[in-house]
Amino acid sequence: MGFLCLLGMKRNSSGKRIPPNASPIVLSEEYQVFTLPNGIRIAHKQVPHTQIAHCGIMLDIGSRDELPHQQGLAHFWEHMAFKGTEKRRSYHIINRLENVGGELNAYTTKEKICFHASVLDAHFEKALELLADITFHSVFPEKQLERERNVILEEMSMYVDSPEDAIQDDFDQLVFPNHALGNNILGTSETVNGFGRQELIDFIEQNLDTEQIVVASVSRLPFAKVVRVAEKYLSHIPHRRTSRIRLAPQSYTPKVEQRERAITQAQCAMGHPSYALLDEQRLPFFMLVNLLGGPGMNSRFNLSLREKYGFVYSIEANYTPYLDTGFLGFFFGTEARQLSKSIALIKKELKKVREVPLSTSQLHQTKVQLMGQLAMSEESNMNFMLMMAKSLLDTGKVDSLPEIFQEIEQVTSSQLQGIAQEMFHEDDFSYLTFLPE
Repeated sequence: MGFLCLLGMKRNSSGKRIPPNASPIVLSEEYQVFTLPNGIRIAHKQVPHTQIAHCGIMLDIGSRDELPHQQGLAHFWEHMAFKGTEKRRSYHIINRLENVGGELNAYTTKEKICFHASVLDAHFEKALELLADITFHSVFPEKQLERERNVILEEMSMYVDSPEDAIQDDFDQLVFPNHALGNNILGTSETVNGFGRQELIDFIEQNLDTEQIVVASVSRLPFAKVVRVAEKYLSHIPHRRTSRIRLAPQSYTPKVEQRERAITQAQCAMGHPSYALLDEQRLPFFMLVNLLGGPGMNSRFNLSLREKYGFVYSIEANYTPYLDTGFLGFFFGTEARQLSKSIALIKKELKKVREVPLSTSQLHQTKVQLMGQLAMSEESNMNFMLMMAKSLLDTGKVDSLPEIFQEIEQVTSSQLQGIAQEMFHEDDFSYLTFLPE
C-alpha cells in the first residue's frame, strides 16, 4: 500500500488541485467516480476475476486536525465508531460481517481516517451499509466509552514497551515540535483520560466535510450497482463544508537527543522534513529513498549495515509526504557499541549519492526495481482500494501504472544527484537515540 498511496498523487495540467465536484462522473480504464449531491464521491474499480469485494469510507480528517487538548481524539473516534450506532450495539457491529466470513477494520493516520471491509461480493451491500452506519450514525455510548478508553491506554502502553515503535513516535515530536504533525496519533494518557462523548461530537462537527469523503470499492460488481447501493445508504447524509485550516509547520532546526531506556539494543532515528505531497520532486526523491533503504534486500543501507558488517537485523528508510511538508526518516537498532559505526556507514552512503551520479546501468536498475515493486503492490485489490480513496482526496485523480512508469522513466541521474545534495546534507539531520540503561 505504501508505494501506491505515495505515487497515486498528481496535480492536473494547470498545477492546481482538481475540485472534488468538478464533474459527477469520471471515467478511465482504471476506475470510475460518481459524485453524490452532498459531495461524497463514489470510486470503483471493476476487477472481473475475483469473488471478494473490498470497500471503504475514507475521510480527510486525521490527528493533525486536533487542537492541543484533543490529542488522540481522531483515533478515539475510530475506536468508538464500532461501539454502537442508532440501530446497532457493539455486538451486532462485530458480528455483522464476521458471520459471513468478512472482515471489518479501520485506521487513523496524521491526515486520514478510514473504515473499510472485505467480504464475498454477494455481501457487498451489507458491508457498505455497515460502514455508512458506523461512520455517520455512531452514538458513542458512555459505558462503551469508558471501556474503550482503557483499551486505548493499553494500546499506548504496548507501543511504549516496543522501542522500535516508540522511537518513531518520539522522533516525530523532534522533527515537528509544537505542531500537530509531531503529536502521537494515540494522544497522551492525560488527553485520552479527559475525552467524553461531547468531545467526540464536537470534533466531528468541526472537521466533517462531505466533499472530502470518498467511498472506494474494488470488486467484479458493475459500477452501476455500486452507485445504487451507495446512493441508498449515503445520499441522505446532509451536505457539509468545514472552514478548517491546516497550518504548515514552522521553520525547522536540527536536534540531537539521547535517552536511556530499559532495553538491550540501541535504537536510532535520523531524519528531517522533506518534500510535500504535490512537490514535483516527490517521485524522484522516493526513488532515492527506495534505493537507499527500501524493502529490497539489495538496498544500499541493507547491503552495507547488514550484509557486509552485520551491524543490524533490519534498517528502514521512510519518506512520508503530507499536504504541506514531508518527513524523511531512517530507523535501525544495533548493539550500543556499534551505534556510531552504523551512523558513519549511513553517512557514507548518503555522501556517495550526493557526490557520485548513478551510472546508466544503476539508474536503469533503480527504475526497473521500483516499477516492479509498484506493480506487485497494485496486485492487492484492497491496497488499490485504499490508495484510490487517498489519492482522490489528496489530488482529485488516480494515476494509472503506465502514467507512473512514464514519470519514472523520465527521471535522470543528474536530477537524483541534485535532490540528494539538497536532501541528504549531514547538517540538516536530527538524531534521536535510545540507549540501554
